Amino acid sequence: MKIAFIAHDRKKEEIVNFAIAYEKTFLLHELYSTGTTGKKIMENTDLKIHRFMSGPLGGDQQIGAMVARNEMDLIIFLRDPLMAQPHEPDIIALLRLCDVQGIPLATNVATAEILVKALERGDFAWRELVHKYKPGDSE
Repeated sequence: MKIAFIAHDRKKEEIVNFAIAYEKTFLLHELYSTGTTGKKIMENTDLKIHRFMSGPLGGDQQIGAMVARNEMDLIIFLRDPLMAQPHEPDIIALLRLCDVQGIPLATNVATAEILVKALERGDFAWRELVHKYKPGDSE
């Protein structure tokens, strides 16, 4: 599974702690992140993460491009709903793409934990079918 981590500044410590708590689960998957979030997670875990640019510099859009191509399986995006974000249009676009493509998206730790527990149980096996029968692939 391809999993992306994104966190606003005031949520970085929370996402690092979440990654530490579920490190053994995340080690089994292909991980992506916006720049600073990925750096902080890698500094505190043994996880290897493909880092994109920081969110305000286009990292959200880079992850969004993967979502648009249906190449992302799960996103954990710890948003700060109490702080205005300068790149809010990019954030809204990413959320919209997840809805269009049916990509599971957690925007808080409570939902993220539910999704990770489902991941551990194998509840995301349906994503393998999405990849197998992806439109445009010839078989």
